[in-house]
Amino acid sequence: MKILFASSEAHPLIKTGGLADVSGALPKALRDLKQDVRLVLPAYQELLARAGHLTEVARLALTGSVEPVRVLEGVLPGSAVPVYLIDAPLCFDRPGNPYSGPDGKDWPDNAQRFAVFCRAIVELAQDRVGLNWRPDRVHCNDWQTGLVPALLSLETPRPATIFTVHNLAYQGLFDQAGFLALDLPSTWWSMHALEFHGHLSFIKGGLVFADALTTVSPTYAAEIRTPEFGCGLDGLLNQRAAQLTGILNGADYALWDPASDPLLDAHFSRQSLKGKDANKQALQQFFGLPTDARLPLFAHIGRLVEQKGIDLVLDILPELMRRPLQLAMLGSGQAAFEAALRAAQTVYPERLGIRIGYDEGLAHRIEAGADLFLMPSRFEPCGLNQIYSLRYGTLPIVRRTGGLADTVVDATPASLDAGTATGFVFDAATPEALLACIDRALRLYTQRTAWTRAIKNAMAQDFSWARSAQLYLKLYLDLYRAT
Repeated sequence: MKILFASSEAHPLIKTGGLADVSGALPKALRDLKQDVRLVLPAYQELLARAGHLTEVARLALTGSVEPVRVLEGVLPGSAVPVYLIDAPLCFDRPGNPYSGPDGKDWPDNAQRFAVFCRAIVELAQDRVGLNWRPDRVHCNDWQTGLVPALLSLETPRPATIFTVHNLAYQGLFDQAGFLALDLPSTWWSMHALEFHGHLSFIKGGLVFADALTTVSPTYAAEIRTPEFGCGLDGLLNQRAAQLTGILNGADYALWDPASDPLLDAHFSRQSLKGKDANKQALQQFFGLPTDARLPLFAHIGRLVEQKGIDLVLDILPELMRRPLQLAMLGSGQAAFEAALRAAQTVYPERLGIRIGYDEGLAHRIEAGADLFLMPSRFEPCGLNQIYSLRYGTLPIVRRTGGLADTVVDATPASLDAGTATGFVFDAATPEALLACIDRALRLYTQRTAWTRAIKNAMAQDFSWARSAQLYLKLYLDLYRAT
């Protein structure tokens, strides 16, 4: 089967979050299943510097671009997956991350930028760039590719389309002037198409027009059909419930495995945990914390935003610092949260280690060196860090939502006896519920036999992409070829 996989980011070329991990891993897993899968990305300035050898294979005249758009071909590093880069310099040759400038503010022309990207994807999908390759399926991801299913709906014949929601809270909303500037069919300015409360909604292009819809965990697929998590789109998602599937994201264990991870200070495995102690000591030293093997080391990696529950952590921080523990945190986000963490570190220098920003190598070292991983998200479509934590024997503390609910088994007396416990789960998004869950974890930490058994349970879990890729392949096969 020929599959064109469209995304706005993919690891290791460009990454701002979990979408990049998925887009870097799922195409490789599908290729392992003998599928002809090819990846298409925007040619960002930062990405081009990492892409290796590239060949220009086409030049396109596209609506919305005043200059020809080049299609460059290369290979996703560390794989055999072909990559097409859409090189539109006025759209993508600029500093900053894919969606915002160095000042942290969204690029004001994001609608135009990603509309050009979507139109280029359509040309690839319809084999109008001279590659003599026409995909059977086009798999789009998040709002940045949302116009692709809509634009392909105007084509006959066309490939079937799949649209995956990685986070419904990010919808690609722009004003009506933005809609008019994109030269889209006027009939799409409708609540039944792309209009959403007086705005152009890129994500609705996927939700309304794609042949199949997926999201990144079974629980999140149910949650987004409710007013609490539907972000105003639950009505539409309920209308399309028959086309909506939840397929859990996987982990790329070629990159995330403590037995072989080249970024660690020492390797370890489920059979021999000895190296985990060395990683803990190295992590304590890195963050300037006392190297005390007896103190449980908690960790958090993520965006410093309310979705991730960082405010809950800050609310309980004074009480937490009275417990016998240490906490290491890596992330960036809202300025107020960053400032609050920096201030707290000056108050608790021997208990709290903070690094503002993101560092892939440090993320691996944190997963390996910590004893417990804090992930108290208000909502979490899938989450990957809790999956990484399981493999690294770092027991997750999570709220029962989305993919967190689908991947972590709470350490209750029954699950501990049954040998199925892999972490700690709480329900209410409150400081009190989070602190109570942490206290449960601290009690188990003192019971070394039960603690070690839970670690080995966690490390035995298999959330590899192999199973998830099989589910996607079945979905592709079940889809009709649209005519």
